[in-house]
Amino acid sequence: MNVYLDHNATAPLRPAAREAMVAAMDLVGNASSVHGHGRAARQLLEAARRDVAALVGAPAAQVIFTSGATEANNLALAAAGGGPVAVSAVEHESIIGAGQDFVVLAVDGDGVVDGDAMERTLATAAPALVSVMAANNETGVVQPIGELAARAKATGALFHSDMVQVAGKRDILDTAGIDLISLSAHKIGGPAGIGALINLGDVDLTPVLRGGGQERGRRAGTENLVGIAGFAAAARAAMLGRDDFARLAQLRDRFEDDILAAIPDIYIAGQGRPRLVNTACLALPGVTASTLVMSLDLAGFSVSAGAACSSGKVERSHVLAAMAAPAWAAAGAVRISLGWNTVAADLDGLVEACVRLYKRAA
Repeated sequence: MNVYLDHNATAPLRPAAREAMVAAMDLVGNASSVHGHGRAARQLLEAARRDVAALVGAPAAQVIFTSGATEANNLALAAAGGGPVAVSAVEHESIIGAGQDFVVLAVDGDGVVDGDAMERTLATAAPALVSVMAANNETGVVQPIGELAARAKATGALFHSDMVQVAGKRDILDTAGIDLISLSAHKIGGPAGIGALINLGDVDLTPVLRGGGQERGRRAGTENLVGIAGFAAAARAAMLGRDDFARLAQLRDRFEDDILAAIPDIYIAGQGRPRLVNTACLALPGVTASTLVMSLDLAGFSVSAGAACSSGKVERSHVLAAMAAPAWAAAGAVRISLGWNTVAADLDGLVEACVRLYKRAA
């Protein structure tokens, strides 16, 4: 048995995405060419743009295809034009590691940005852009993104949200006040290496990649048509399958209830706040993250420690540190994340495997 429970790192490729990519490989035209082959490629590209835009209820024309969410995040940060940028303390590494001096927005013990505290910080710092992720990749904690966007806009700042984890998993009902949204295909069952920045605010963007007029001059380079086709197919499948996340909520909640009953002093991050229903971030007293990841792997369960980009490093979580979690929890936390192909039987034995390890460490 080898059960994959690391969907927040990357989701298995959906069959529909695979089929769409294979079909796109037969298109030989460049979408910038005006002949028949080029027009066929352009038709696929623009249809895909509509499907990806539907993930966040955006106009198709505002979709800028990128090589992934990291590029999308960097393109969004560049919209500050060199001015100050404020980011939450729990952002993904592709934001906080982008090499800028940021104004950091503190979070509470559940990892949520406090709107009043944020407003006071913005009044002093006067940033050109504010970036807050919609849902955290490690804990699943959901931010009050509409409120935060409104507060940022009241100061005149642009507002960007990394929606990589939330897109396709829950309805995004209100994007008022949000100027820029980052998305990634491989988090929803599409291929790696393709993402998008949604320019809802029609922001005057400075391209990170130059040298061509693709994507209306906002991102140079021949479009990755095969990846884009897979992204679009995954987006369609994710939108159709959103109701399935109620089933995943039951699986996640049952797992947490069972492990809490067996190990009452376990740490579960953000349990008292709205979270993505597929995500559980936990730590066992006396057990390091590396030990837990490796032991669960030997037991047949693939989970990760920290963010997707840190899955191979197993180091202390900056997210839990920002939440002022106990030192042992920040150093020992692992993430269990379910996805589109997870079934109830996949979690059978997971609690028992954790309990065995906990008892050995006691």
